[in-house]
Amino acid sequence: MANKAGERRVVDQVFILLGGALVVAFLGAGTLAGYGYHFAVSSVHDELAAQKVYFPQAGSASFSPSEFPDLQQYAGQLVDNGPKAKAYANGFIGRHLEKVAGGKTYSEVSALSMADPTNQQLQQQKATLFQGETLRGLLLGDGYAYWTFGQIALYASVASFAAAGIMTILVVLGLYHKSKL
Repeated sequence: MANKAGERRVVDQVFILLGGALVVAFLGAGTLAGYGYHFAVSSVHDELAAQKVYFPQAGSASFSPSEFPDLQQYAGQLVDNGPKAKAYANGFIGRHLEKVAGGKTYSEVSALSMADPTNQQLQQQKATLFQGETLRGLLLGDGYAYWTFGQIALYASVASFAAAGIMTILVVLGLYHKSKL
């Protein structure tokens, strides 16, 4: 019987050490993910805020509630985070770009302008669509996507810290159990 208790102590010790190592690993992962969250979100905020892009004021001619009902919540606000960048890119710029060439995309207008290089209207539409799509792409890629990665890092951080807490409880229970043998 004493031999079984000794074996059980060894097994408990191994699990306690593994649990302790997992606590340290989860704390490290949580800390790194938390840093990733902070870095991504603050970088997006700082870069977007520096551009000083604002949604139009409520009631302005270019921001009618009938045309932009989903964007009214942002009226007059600075585009300084991922959701605002996505809303501005798709909801504001995107809707304006649809009007530039009757709904044609940049690549469609570009092809038409190459076929008719003297057509000034096509050249202007091509330039406008290029600039608008470039800005949309930057807001969606560098603003919204990077901010989203930051949010994922936040969830990973919280999950890692929760796992570290659970493992700490299990290690303490293991130590208690070992002391009773």
